[in-house]
Amino acid sequence: MDKKELAEKINKLKKEKNAIILAHCYQNIEIDLVADFVGDSLGLSQLAAKTNADKIIFAGVYFMAETAKILNPAKKVYLPNISGCDMADMINLEQIRDFKAKNPNIPTVCYINSTAAVKSECDICCTSSNAVEVVKSLNSSEVLFVPDKYLASWVEKNLPNVKITAYQGYCPTHFKISANDILTKKKENPNAIVLSHPECRNEVVELSDFVGSTTQMMAYCKKSSEKEFIVATELGVVQRLQRDYPDKKIIPISKEIFCPSMKENTLEDILYTLENENNEITVDDEVAKKAINCIDRMLKI
Repeated sequence: MDKKELAEKINKLKKEKNAIILAHCYQNIEIDLVADFVGDSLGLSQLAAKTNADKIIFAGVYFMAETAKILNPAKKVYLPNISGCDMADMINLEQIRDFKAKNPNIPTVCYINSTAAVKSECDICCTSSNAVEVVKSLNSSEVLFVPDKYLASWVEKNLPNVKITAYQGYCPTHFKISANDILTKKKENPNAIVLSHPECRNEVVELSDFVGSTTQMMAYCKKSSEKEFIVATELGVVQRLQRDYPDKKIIPISKEIFCPSMKENTLEDILYTLENENNEITVDDEVAKKAINCIDRMLKI
């Protein structure tokens, strides 16, 4: 079947099974043909909770499907491919406990890009869009931050009175972007606005005109009167911006900046999961209870 035929079959079957499909915006762009919602991981899980769907197919990676299950305990959640996030997988339950033991009596913030087990050991969760606000809300002069050291640096830059002790994790995809990449693209496109994700290295962030989450970058492009943008993040975001704003020049920092794990899902995989209901994601009840407290504390801010 071609993409159109696959999409028609998937859209028909998801209605029959009262299922919804969530697609992270790093996914292959063809998945938008069948997605009910496209966006960032936490926002997708929250949107799913507002529906009456019985089943969720999450086109994303493992920690995202876990979050969807935590926020939608009565729904069945499926992951077409059991793919992990390289950054989230840099810290496990034993490592977060060891990190906290070495830095006792300090509030611990975890990025949403972490497993349910890691969330269950942290005081509060954050996203790339609200990390500064979350850390500020703790009213603490010192904070532990896991797992992304670059997002931690971005927060510390915005909150100079807070000492942040960061776990040394990072996103391998964003790490590939260098300061030289920015300077080269800027030289080629002198009128372009540089947008970057706070998961990027510090020197990349320093050279950017706007730093924000995936959703914030996409909103910036939409609202801005500017016409040229250098986008320093995953290629899926660039492709969607190019599709949605054909009147604007969207320049990828590099066509090599893509997340291999995020690109694993295909329309064929989604159809197979819908038909067979394979790869159901479950979260231990005790872990889920602790993790939801971590997320809920963030949502109350």
